[in-house]
Formats: sequence, structure tokens, C-alpha cells
Amino acid sequence: MNPFPIVLALWRRTRVTSALFLLLIAISIALGVAIIAQERGLRTGSARASDPFDLIVAAPGSRTEILFNVVYLRPSAVELIPAETLADILADPVPAFAAPIAFGDNAEGFPIVGTTTNMLRHLAGDGVIDGAMWAREEEAIIGASLPFEIGQTIHSAHGDGDIAGHEDAHDDDDADSHGGLRVVGRMPKTGTAWDSAVLVPIEYSWSTHALLAGDPGVPGVLEPGDALGPVPAVVLDTEKLVDAYGLRTRWQTDATTAFFPAEALSEIYAYMGDVRRIMSALTTATQALVIAAILSGVVALMQLYSARLALLRALGATRGYVFAVMWVYVMGLIAGGAALGLAGGTLTARAITALFASETGLTLTTQLGWEELRLVALVVVLGAVLAVLPALLLFRKPAVHYLR
Repeated sequence: MNPFPIVLALWRRTRVTSALFLLLIAISIALGVAIIAQERGLRTGSARASDPFDLIVAAPGSRTEILFNVVYLRPSAVELIPAETLADILADPVPAFAAPIAFGDNAEGFPIVGTTTNMLRHLAGDGVIDGAMWAREEEAIIGASLPFEIGQTIHSAHGDGDIAGHEDAHDDDDADSHGGLRVVGRMPKTGTAWDSAVLVPIEYSWSTHALLAGDPGVPGVLEPGDALGPVPAVVLDTEKLVDAYGLRTRWQTDATTAFFPAEALSEIYAYMGDVRRIMSALTTATQALVIAAILSGVVALMQLYSARLALLRALGATRGYVFAVMWVYVMGLIAGGAALGLAGGTLTARAITALFASETGLTLTTQLGWEELRLVALVVVLGAVLAVLPALLLFRKPAVHYLR
């Protein structure tokens, strides 16, 4: 006999309760799917954003802090590399180029980054920089995500900007204004936090902070003998991996630290992995508890409908048929909740990704992977096993017990 007509009738009679059970399962699964998918998307996006930065040299300090400063443009107070040491780094013949990086100011709330022309061309890759390169210190090339136009003059000030709250930048009483910047170009999309930055010649950062002793040369082009100032970090680009390891060893000194971004990211990922494992375990436990609670509710609900099911037995239905009706009823709730949870978790992860991308400037993507599907499959299999329990309760007792 076909159990589905009876199951559909039970769902119609208990549609409110069934919908609540379905919603509980969907929420618990969506939470787990969103955590796993978002963590993987963040890991992939952050690693992709660090790709243009082959080797970072900075003053001794936290590698993680320096990474956030240089790659993700989250400035904090760090030690500076002296001008004399910077001159030695720039004179090193091994790297394809060495680009000093300066930060700490903002323009209309967006971070200002002082660097060189070769760093901009390296970031642009195969893309084309729209407009012109710097010709004066007070000129800027903006990231692809900024709302300014070429030819516009933007206000700049000391202090860190707030990408999310740039509307209030003009009201920051603590910001020390130091003039305007004329936008002369726009970077192509790079998928990094630098898409939300205002890029200026390194000489501008030195001049506005009175760190430059001497006359600067061509803006953004550092030649031997040019006046230099201290910087928080220097990015070295190499054509060969063996050269990068050699430079890392050479500049790992008492005065400087050199590291690959992947080294700092591995530490961050280790913490992220620990958090994800804890959250995944808690999510799995929550899902098990939700399923157990739903099964308890189903058992109580079936007690109300036990007489109707017993009537089926009296009319000739076998115990196996009643067992199948109960099992299909519970499994329908679990499978339906799992499908809704998978869809809801994916949408939630994408919404969080979009929010995080707007806050950081990183290009993040969220796609379903095997881990999410394995989580949903685990819940469905666990539900299939546990669904046997309420079915057995009606299977084992004789029909006359419920008809009295």
C-alpha cells in the first residue's frame, strides 16, 4: 500500500505544527552551512588579496599586525623603518622592485596610502590605470571602488579613515587637515582592500608629516640619491621564488623583519580553524538536539492521532504500513527542513559576504562545497535513524490498545 496519501493527510491536519518543526530544522542547518561557507570564502578571499605582496619588510613587530596594515589597510601604530635602512633595501639589486608603503591619513574618510608607481602598475596587473600617473605630490590615483571622479579635488587629513563611515569624515574634530588632493587617475579592479584606498606618491606622505630631509625627485619614482624618509613597511617583488627566500633571510635582522604574507595568514587561519571547529561542533549538537526535540514532539503528536492510525490497522493495514507512514512523515519534515536550511544558509553566507566585502574592500565569493553537503547529509542520515523511534512505538503496540 502507498503510505503517501496518509502522510499528506497528516501534514494537512498538522500543518502549523509541521511548519514549526520544518522551520526549526531549517534554522539549525542554515546556521551550520553559513558558518562553514563564510569561513571558506573569507579564507580564499584573504589569501587572494595577499597574492600581489610577495615579501613584506618592516620594523620588528607582530607579523599579523603588519599584514593587516599593508595588505588589508587596517592601520595601527607600528615602528618605522629608518631612512638609512630604506636606502639599503632600495639599493638591493635582487628584487624586481622595492615599494615603500606609508599609511595613517585619510581622504574623505578613505585611507591614504603612499607608495610608488611600480607598486601601482604591479597591482594593476593586466588592467589599465584610467587617467594619468602622478606628476605632482598633491595628486592621487583612486581605487576602483571609490566614488570620486578624475579631476575632482578631495579633502585629506591626518588620522585613519573609516571606510564604512566616510560620510562623517568632515565632522571629525580630531582630524588634522593638511590640504587637498587632485584625482588624476583610477586603478582597475584588483579585488584587494586597495580598491577602497586613495593612492598618493610616497613623497606626499613624507612631506605632510615633515619626514623628508631634502628635495624629492619625481613623485612616486625613487632613484639612488633621492631624499628618503622612514616608512612602516616595504613590499619586495621577485621574479623567482628562490630570490624571495634569499631576501627573506637577508632582511631578517635586528633592525627589520621580513616575511611572506602566507606566514601571517597561516597563523590567522589556525585561529579561524579552531573557532570554526568549535562552532561546527556546537551547530551539530544543536541540530541533534533540535531533531530530538522534534521527534519528541512528533511522538506526542502521534499519541493524539494514534486512534486514527489504529483504525487503519483495524481496517487491514499491516504494522509495516503504519511504520512506513510514521517514518515517511518524520523524514519528510527532516528532509524538507534540510533543503530549506541549505538554501537559507547559502543566502545568509552570501549576505554576510557582501557586507564583509563592503567593509573591507576585499572581493569575496561564497559557493557551496563538500563540507556543507556533508553536514546536511549527516543530519538527514541521523534523522532517518532517529525517525525509526516514533514509528516503532506505534509499530509494536497492538491496534486494540489505541482503540479502547
